[in-house]
Amino acid sequence: MNIPLAERLRPKTLNDYISQTHLVGKDGALFQQIKSGVIPSLILWGPPGIGKTTLANIIANESERPFFKLSAINSGVKDIREVIDKAKKSGGLFTAKNPILFIDEIHRFSKSQQDSLLEAVEKGWVTLIGATTENPSFEVIPALLSRCQVYILNSFSKEDLEALLTRAMNEDELLSKKKIKLKETEALLRLSGGDARKLLNIFELIVTSYDQDKITITNAAVLKQVQTNTARYDKTGEQHYDIISAFIKSIRGSDPNAAVYYLARMIEGGEDVKFIARRLLILASEDVGNANPTALVIANNTFQAVSVIGNPESRIILSQCTTYLASSPKSNAAYQAIGKAQQLVKETGDLSVPLSIRNAPTKLMKEIGYGDNYKYSHNYENNFADQEFLPKEISNTKLYDPGNNARENAQRQFLKQLWKKKYGY
Repeated sequence: MNIPLAERLRPKTLNDYISQTHLVGKDGALFQQIKSGVIPSLILWGPPGIGKTTLANIIANESERPFFKLSAINSGVKDIREVIDKAKKSGGLFTAKNPILFIDEIHRFSKSQQDSLLEAVEKGWVTLIGATTENPSFEVIPALLSRCQVYILNSFSKEDLEALLTRAMNEDELLSKKKIKLKETEALLRLSGGDARKLLNIFELIVTSYDQDKITITNAAVLKQVQTNTARYDKTGEQHYDIISAFIKSIRGSDPNAAVYYLARMIEGGEDVKFIARRLLILASEDVGNANPTALVIANNTFQAVSVIGNPESRIILSQCTTYLASSPKSNAAYQAIGKAQQLVKETGDLSVPLSIRNAPTKLMKEIGYGDNYKYSHNYENNFADQEFLPKEISNTKLYDPGNNARENAQRQFLKQLWKKKYGY
């Protein structure tokens, strides 16, 4: 049997596992749990080909537990119950090491399928490890999510991906027999999109396309060999991520024609309409923002509408929202503001809130100055009083910088009129 390179190179131990040091490094959140064998039920959330399945296998191996695997794409409630029954029997009544049940793409499970896992997780018959490329807050039911730890897997760095290629050349039984010179890696890394599985399989395709054992890998050679214009949309595979990326970037780039084309690609491919609507909802705030606040209202209504209507009529609503967002003025000022604010909080820690704007529910708090000198804005002209709201250490810091468009230029003028020179509007 011809086993793909990505499978041949799949790490078996933590020492061989590349990246995710925040989880499995010496100080990682999962490291001590794996070493001690006390593993909670958990959800691994990260992009495709990042090592979620591999990590689940390693956890099972290192903790010496039985391992059962289901794919949400082709498993029903009956399959889940059968596996849970097997897991209960294999674990035994008197062992502390209950079996691991790994569910790939758990976000594709329906509510009833997820409900069927609850008792087994709650009673400890199995330790659940779910893998998902989607935000579990949206896709995993609250009752199950509350019983699991959520761990985020980060995208591979350029160095991580190049280390995988080096390992393939040095350690793989077939590739190590050839004299491979990796002259350029940019095309390989770009085509893989950060997906390690895709990277290794493209690499193997390139290497095996040569008759000789002496091979030089260049960008031109890679692009010549790899067919990138696959016509079929595969909602369970790698092209799913390429199409949704093109869809988002077309809307961000204000091209309604390209945007509705990629929307059609997803609809024809059978993509979940709620998945598309959720992406539009995020984009309405991230990329349109205060340049057109109505965009968020329309995107939210679109999400609600497709949730109750379904196919085929949802395509009309999605098309309206897509073309509206693509044709709307754009701003990421609000998105940037919260990013700057979070970074400032990380750098400065828990700064003291000014006494004047603290809550004073008790007599003691009032006596020590909480709420003193607070100016109630509505008691002043134009509903505004010049006062300090930020902690003293970061006063005058401008985090929200309105974009250059009609609505936000009006916001800028309004803020400048109120604050004069304070924030530099």
